[in-house]
Amino acid sequence: MSNPNPHLPLKAVTLTHVRYQKGDQLGHLLAWISLVPIFISLGGFFSHFIFRRELQGMFFALGLLISQFINEIVKRSVHQARPVTCALLEMCDSHGWPSSHSQYMCFFAVYLTLLTYNRIGALFRTQMWIAGLVVWPLAVLTMYSRVYLGYHSVVQVFAGAVLGAALGGLWFWLVNNFLRCHFQAIEESAFGRFFYVKDTSHLPNVLKFEYENARAARKHVSYKRLD
Repeated sequence: MSNPNPHLPLKAVTLTHVRYQKGDQLGHLLAWISLVPIFISLGGFFSHFIFRRELQGMFFALGLLISQFINEIVKRSVHQARPVTCALLEMCDSHGWPSSHSQYMCFFAVYLTLLTYNRIGALFRTQMWIAGLVVWPLAVLTMYSRVYLGYHSVVQVFAGAVLGAALGGLWFWLVNNFLRCHFQAIEESAFGRFFYVKDTSHLPNVLKFEYENARAARKHVSYKRLD
């Protein structure tokens, strides 16, 4: 194994490399909150694919990936530096406008709110309180954490929020007005059949449908587990 060159500066993997001032309890909390996008991506969408494999969820995740790709393009085009605190955070080598965390969370919040309002999938309009009391506060706290911890300026965070909200609304409109009509074809494709990909957005109550069919399947010998 080669030894690192002592004359070259070292760079950390910034996926979870979040710093806060020692002894600052609020900063410690906000550092964890700023990792919410990672928890959503690795915990939420990965688990969704393993256990649910819903096309709405897959296109939701695809939209977030496209949004982050756009964020990188904009950052490299604008070349706006991060605040002066970036020196302490070792983040001066990356651009700050717009904030990718803010963009991610606002895209996620807008898309999930629209899914809930339109009662798509396992969501009901009566569950709007989840968006109002959980998702949006998390989005706001994530945005605040990026400013408080010194990773972004207020302008950079606001720009990310606006861009993320706009892209979230636009992607929801595209998926449910132009792409949703192709979901059945994806279900019937070789990919859909191999991975058991499905679309339940046409069902008025997915949880009830799955509950009743799971109970009914117990009575059929063909559905019995062999072990």
